[in-house]
Amino acid sequence: MTVPGYRDNPAAPWDPDAPVDAIEAEEFLRLCYGEEKRLGPVEPRLAVVRAQIAATGTYTQTHDEVAYGAKVAWRNASKCIGRLYWRSLVVLDRRSATTADHIFTLLLRHLRQATGATNPGQLRPVISIFPPATPGRPYPRIWNEQLIRYAGYRRADGSVVGDPRMVEFTEAMSALGWSGAGSDHDVLPVAIETPDEGVRLFELPEHTVLQVPITHPDLPWFGELGLRWYAVPAISNMRLTIGGLHYPLAPFNGWYMGTEIGARSFGDPDRFDVLPETAKRMGLDMSSDATLWRDRALIELNRAVLHSYDLAGVKISDHHTESERFLTHLRNEERAGRVVPADWSWIVPPISGSATRVFHRYYHEADQRPAFYLDEDAHERAVCPMRRKTSASGQ
Repeated sequence: MTVPGYRDNPAAPWDPDAPVDAIEAEEFLRLCYGEEKRLGPVEPRLAVVRAQIAATGTYTQTHDEVAYGAKVAWRNASKCIGRLYWRSLVVLDRRSATTADHIFTLLLRHLRQATGATNPGQLRPVISIFPPATPGRPYPRIWNEQLIRYAGYRRADGSVVGDPRMVEFTEAMSALGWSGAGSDHDVLPVAIETPDEGVRLFELPEHTVLQVPITHPDLPWFGELGLRWYAVPAISNMRLTIGGLHYPLAPFNGWYMGTEIGARSFGDPDRFDVLPETAKRMGLDMSSDATLWRDRALIELNRAVLHSYDLAGVKISDHHTESERFLTHLRNEERAGRVVPADWSWIVPPISGSATRVFHRYYHEADQRPAFYLDEDAHERAVCPMRRKTSASGQ
């Protein structure tokens, strides 16, 4: 996904009760003021920050520091292929929002801006940064792994309507009072938890969820499959770490690379699993894996996704183009004297990997901060929230 990428790093645990690491704060500020010369000398700022940490255990970052830190976190995201555009990230400073109603209102504004408020479909990379965690105090968070996801309903016979990945989350939302229509494309509510209000559910208005019906340029029957997908992949359960401060509520988005929808969301057996039906309608020989029916159906499924988004005027990229852009990013960063962390298993596309130039090289892996992290607790709440005790403490 061409968004600030996933960082699941068990070697970097977070203690919400611990004071800010003054060394990490200083390292960040020196990096920030060293690259952003317009901010002036760093020493006066360091003196202020050291005093704040000594007195309170934390400090308040300026808007410029937060904006720079979010962009560099994207630059450092080793699992993201779309980092060429890291400087273009739109940073929305939402640190004054603390109530669920206010947070949700700002999330709606985020989605409108991300989808192109004045030019729908011209997606923009956007991040909304809400209050940081204060050592020893509760903080707001979102349970959803993405702001927009389709529900999954388990039938009595064990089959699933909708997205199988979201079955447990859907059941948790139902237990909290939400009721969907029971279709393949019911948009789940946003579950916002705040210290004072606990968990509250909010329905996304239809006009804020831009969706694309999936058809095929050459196969007229493809539309009969009834497939659709949403335009904006907005990750909402990653913790943003900047200069020793932790922002547990910092949803961000970019735009899709086609294979994420066609090869994974539609193609994976544990997701919508569309390949068998596609192959059947194509009249392919499915008697043996050796006929490569899955591979042939997979290519047409991905063609359909790219065709449909283009037809709808919604921004998307193909894996060949995005691979070349990533190599451009590598060259740019090398000229700037920076090492680019990258996870080969995520950078190489899920189809036709060896046909892209990102396949034929090794990459450096490192935990560079600022960064995005997926905490175990956030993961549990996003995938199977009722397994963990609901708490407004943030622990």
